[in-house]
Amino acid sequence: MRTALLQSSGRPGSVVENLKVLDEAAGRAAAAGAGLVVTSEMFLTGYAIGDDIARLAEPADGDSADAVAEIATRHGVAVAYGYPERETPEGDGAARVFNSVQLISADGTRLANYRKTHLFGCFEHDHFAPGEQTVVQAELNGLRVGLMICYDVEFPENVRAHALAGTDLLLVPTAQMHPFQFVAESVVPVRAFENQMYVAYVNRTGPEGEFEFVGLSTLAGPDGVARARAGRGEELVLADADPVLLSASRETNPYLKDRRPGLYGSLV
Repeated sequence: MRTALLQSSGRPGSVVENLKVLDEAAGRAAAAGAGLVVTSEMFLTGYAIGDDIARLAEPADGDSADAVAEIATRHGVAVAYGYPERETPEGDGAARVFNSVQLISADGTRLANYRKTHLFGCFEHDHFAPGEQTVVQAELNGLRVGLMICYDVEFPENVRAHALAGTDLLLVPTAQMHPFQFVAESVVPVRAFENQMYVAYVNRTGPEGEFEFVGLSTLAGPDGVARARAGRGEELVLADADPVLLSASRETNPYLKDRRPGLYGSLV
């Protein structure tokens, strides 16, 4: 499946403008034969927008989800987008906000929604509640697609859980900042190799609030090779997640079948 990585910070603070950016990118991706567009973390609203995160947060089935579904349907391409999700509280409880990513199919169906489980730094702990479900998947164009966000991929247990659950293509919207660019350059290809999957790691770019996002979005294959690598600026990068290559790689790489889970009890 041809996958388009939308490396962009969009227009922080403006959902309307970010939907326009997504619409234009989805059109270009579809014209290039892509079946999926993946955005950066918190693409819908912007990342470093402080208390506006709570103000702009929406439920998973909110108006913006409908708008993204319309974009996906019109261009005939699936979309995975990052956004702040407001949970509908039960009773008199306060509404929580999660750092989420939602996958919508090319026919506008909401396929999967994931809430970031590992929050990074004071900023995220101040603005988000952590999710509790590690493995969230959906079937898309013959591949089992998994969802994760940024810091989550830096925990090997997370990605291994996806490997054991059969994830073929792991989508990781991210807000990777200076000086941690080695994650995009080195960690992500290793995660793809050691878990025998494709990993689409899609970053923001440029200055935003107190952060400097480094770009370097990549689609890494099960052989540890980057099929595509963006630079530091705004960019739409395309590469293929090939199920034939994935199957062949899994046949020859022994990591998953040589595991000895009985020895790993101390990890939990």
